[in-house]
Amino acid sequence: MDTLLLEIGTEEIPAGYIKPALDALEATLVQKMDKARITHGNARTFATPRKLTVAIENIAPQQTPQTSEITGPPKKVAYDDQGRPTVAAIKFAEKVGIDVDALTVKETAKGSYLCASATDSGGPSIELLAQMLPNVIQALPFPKKMRWGDLALEFPRPIHSILALLGNTVVPFELDGIVSGRFTHGHIFMHPGKIEITDTSDYVNVLSKSYVQIDQRERRNVIDQDVQHIAKELGGQVLPDSELLDTVTNLVEYPFVVAGKFDAKFLELPDEVLITAMREHQKYFAVIDTDNRLMPYFITVSNTKARDMALVAKGNERVLRARLEDARFFYRSDLKIAMDTWVEKLKTVLFQEKLGSVYEKATRVSDMAAFIAEAVAPGSELKTVASRAAILCKADLVSQMVVEFTKLQGIMGRVYADKAGEQDGVAQAIEEHYRPTYSGGALPESQSGAVLSIADKIDSICGFFAVSLIPTGGADPYALRRQGIGIIQIMLNQGFTFSLRSLIDKSLTLLNEKCKEETDVISDKIAVFLQNRMIHLLKEDGFSKDIIAAIISVSSDNIPNVWNKVRALQALKAKPDFTPLAVAFKRVVNIIKKSADSATENISVNTEHFVHESESALFNAFNEVSGKTSDHLKHDRFEDALLKIASLRDPVDAFFDNVMVMDKDLKLRQNRLALLKQIADMFETYADFSKLS
Repeated sequence: MDTLLLEIGTEEIPAGYIKPALDALEATLVQKMDKARITHGNARTFATPRKLTVAIENIAPQQTPQTSEITGPPKKVAYDDQGRPTVAAIKFAEKVGIDVDALTVKETAKGSYLCASATDSGGPSIELLAQMLPNVIQALPFPKKMRWGDLALEFPRPIHSILALLGNTVVPFELDGIVSGRFTHGHIFMHPGKIEITDTSDYVNVLSKSYVQIDQRERRNVIDQDVQHIAKELGGQVLPDSELLDTVTNLVEYPFVVAGKFDAKFLELPDEVLITAMREHQKYFAVIDTDNRLMPYFITVSNTKARDMALVAKGNERVLRARLEDARFFYRSDLKIAMDTWVEKLKTVLFQEKLGSVYEKATRVSDMAAFIAEAVAPGSELKTVASRAAILCKADLVSQMVVEFTKLQGIMGRVYADKAGEQDGVAQAIEEHYRPTYSGGALPESQSGAVLSIADKIDSICGFFAVSLIPTGGADPYALRRQGIGIIQIMLNQGFTFSLRSLIDKSLTLLNEKCKEETDVISDKIAVFLQNRMIHLLKEDGFSKDIIAAIISVSSDNIPNVWNKVRALQALKAKPDFTPLAVAFKRVVNIIKKSADSATENISVNTEHFVHESESALFNAFNEVSGKTSDHLKHDRFEDALLKIASLRDPVDAFFDNVMVMDKDLKLRQNRLALLKQIADMFETYADFSKLS
C-alpha cells in the first residue's frame, strides 16, 4: 500500500502559526479518511516556514466495502392478497438495486416491513482524496488569514504550490487556480527552483540535498546541539529556553548557528533587559557562565550560509548594539525619576473606560492588600509592605523601559523599587503580583507577593462584574477566568483560609459607586464564578464529580478546607463499605427534602415520643457523634470528622429497619422527622451526601 504525501508550499508563515496548523492538518485529514472508509497507517507531519506537510502511510487503494440494511414499505403494502409483489415492492427493489425476489421481510415493533441488504463496494481512494484534500487545506485554522490577487482562497500567506502524491501517482485537484502536482521547491536562496518528487519515499532526502531540512524535529535537535556546542566554545552555556528554540526552529529551513558578542558595558543593565532585548526582538540565545551570570555573547541561527559567517555575526552585533544603547539610555533615565512621580502619572492612564484610571485601580488594590494582609497576619508588617507595593505595582507601566519592552512590566518595577531602597519585600511583591501569568505558571513565592496578587486579581474580577463586563461562553477578553484560577491557586499554595466571600464584599465596597446592580446580586454572581473555577481545578486534580458537588454545594468559602474535605471524602469513598454508608446517609437527607411537613423546622426531638429502642439508640449516637464531629471540624481534622459521621451508619440502618418515619400519628412522624433533620443538618456541615453517586 502507498503513502499519501501532501505539501502546501507557501511564502513564509509566522512561526507561531505552524504547530497548530500541523496538528489540525493531521487530525482533519485522518478524521475525513476514517469517515470515508479509507484504511491507513500512521500519520506524520513536517514543516518549515515555507512548507506544511503531512504524510500518511499504507493507504488502501480502495474504500472498505460496507453492507447496510435498508427498510422498505410495510409488507401489507408490498404484497397483494395472492402474495404477489406490488408496485411499491418493485420500486423498492429497483431503488436498492436488487431483484424483487431477493427482498426479505423483517419483523419490527411497528409490524412487518420489507428490507434489503445493500453493499457499497467503495470507490478508488485516489478519487476520494482528490475531493477531500482541497477542503482540508481550506479548513486549516489560523489566527489571521489573507487573500491575494483576485483569488477567493484565504491563507496566512500566499500558496505557491501544492504537492499531492499517492505513492508515485499525483492526486489530481485544483484549488482556486493552483493545480496539484509532484513538484516542491528547495531552499529559497541556496537551491531555488522546482524539484520533482517521483515517489513519496524520496521526499525527505531530496529536500535535504536541496538545503531544506523538512523534519522540524531533527531541525530542532540540530539547532539545540549546535547552539550548546558554540556556547561551550565561548566558555559558557546556553540559558535554557525551549520556547525560543521552538520559535527559531520554525523560522529557518536549514540552520546555520553563529555566535556574536556585545560590549561588556551593557552588563550594567538588569539581566532581564539584556535577555529580553536578545530574545524578543532578535531571537538570540543568551549565554551564561558557571555561576549563571550573563556573558557578553549571544548566539543566533541564520537561514542561509554566507561565504563569510563572520560578516553575519558583525551584522547581528550592530543591530543588537543599537537596541542595547537604547535600553541603557531608558534605564539610566528611569533611575533619575522617583517611582511616586510615575504613580501620579498613572492618573492619566486609562485602566478601563467604566472603571477609571490605573491610579484609581492601584488605590483600590492598596486598600484590598491591607485588608487581606490583616486577615493573613494581624498586626504584622505585612500590611505596610503589601499596601506600599500595591501603590507602586503599576508605576513602571509609564517608565521608558516598559514602554519600549512591554514584557518587562513588573520586573522593572522590582528593579526600580530595589534601586530606590524600598522596604524589604516591596520590590519582590511588585514583580510577583502578576503571577501566575499563564496556566500552570509560577505562583508568588513571598507572602507579600501573594497578598498583592490576590488583591489585584479580585479587584479586576469584581470591577468587571460590577460594570456588567462578565465572561460569556468562550469569550473572556479580560482573562477573568485565569485570574480567578490564580486567586484559588495562590490561596491553596499559601494556605490562606480567610473568607472568600469577605474578599468579594470588601472589593465591591471599594467599587461601590461603579456598581450597576445591588452589591449582593453582584457578590453572588462572583461567588458562583469563583466556585466554578474551583470545580474546574478539582476536576483537574482528579477528584470525582459527585464528591466535588457534595462538598462545594455546602461551602466554598474556605479554599484550603474545600480541598481537604474533598480529599477526605474521596479517601472514604474508596473504602469497600462506602456504598451502603452513602445509601444510608442519602436516605436521611432525601426523606427530609421530600417531606412536606415543614412544621418540623422548629420542633425539638422529644425522647418521650420514642416507641422503639432504635430511636433512642440513634438519638444517643447522634448526640455523642455531633459534639466530637463539631470539634474535629473546628480544628480542621476532616478525616476524623468524616469517620465519626460514618459511625452513624448502623444506628441509622436500624432506625429505618424498625420504624416507619412517615407514621400516621402526627406526633411520632414529626418527632422522627425532627431527629432525622438534626442528623441531616450535621451531615451538611461537611457535605451534601444526597449528591454522591
